[in-house]
Amino acid sequence: MAMVMSLVTYMLVSLMKMFKNNPMSYKYLTHGTTLEVMWTMFPAVILVTMAFPSFVLLYLSDDVVNPAMTIKAMGYQWYWVYEYSDFINDNGETVQLESYIMPDDLLEVGQLRLLDVDNRVVVPVDTHMRFMVTAGDVMHCFSMPSLGVKMDAMPGRLNQISTLMQREGMFYGQCQELCGIGHSEMPIVIESVNLDNFLE
Repeated sequence: MAMVMSLVTYMLVSLMKMFKNNPMSYKYLTHGTTLEVMWTMFPAVILVTMAFPSFVLLYLSDDVVNPAMTIKAMGYQWYWVYEYSDFINDNGETVQLESYIMPDDLLEVGQLRLLDVDNRVVVPVDTHMRFMVTAGDVMHCFSMPSLGVKMDAMPGRLNQISTLMQREGMFYGQCQELCGIGHSEMPIVIESVNLDNFLE
């Protein structure tokens, strides 16, 4: 590396001496203001032209338009509370459930240790859904990698993200924000079923 640096330095110093002492050097070759403005402005115009549609698309992709269903996910130390905002129970209240990690001694065959919960979020397949995410105590993170969903849950702030389940099955996730001693005990399980089973 030292040899390359020495060679480049020697060439640079030689060129500087040659142009300084040469009375025949053409001054517009060393100082071309028009050329410098052109090679600066042309890439800038291209970047602005590319950036404008990108920002428009970014804001449009973040906008949730008329979801068929809204679920509010609230993180607490160390469990999740889900509220089906569009459904009302017999008492006139929105349907709400608490989801805790399944203890090892209650696991059944086929259930996943540290990933299964006592109350799963059940949603219909092929339905546009909006998740409203918040927290009640410290920062949490509602993360479902298989759905491409990751949203911070912060106290006093309501974030939203949309998703569309295109197949039936179980989707597993975890809290991705270090939220205390029970951080690893905050799994998220979403079960996607067909519409008839969901309405039952």
